[in-house]
Amino acid sequence: MIPSLTFVLLFVENPHKSSIFYQDILGIKPLEESPTFVMFRLQNGVMLGLWSRYTAEPRVEAQAGAQEICFETDDVDALYESWCKKHIAMPQEPTDMSFGRTFVALDPDGHRIRMYKPAKRN
Repeated sequence: MIPSLTFVLLFVENPHKSSIFYQDILGIKPLEESPTFVMFRLQNGVMLGLWSRYTAEPRVEAQAGAQEICFETDDVDALYESWCKKHIAMPQEPTDMSFGRTFVALDPDGHRIRMYKPAKRN
């Protein structure tokens, strides 16, 4: 049996600051919030957790940016423009790639957030 992905955890410096960022870009409120942990339920049911890198066990050794979380969107260019107005760091502008149109943003900790619209398949 192939397990289902149900939860993604990002280790952050400041869960409250990260919560505000993700509330703004996702347009949703957290399901749970404490000083060291915030949890969102995404539209497809997958949970996104933001855990203080200082209280996570075992101790977090890795730095942010080594992986990315990806979200599908209908209008890459409009979303990019909207996020630029929020002064979000953007290491990749909207670009056409083999899988579709995409851009990459960074959260306050440097986690990569890829937004994309899949290419039409023939």
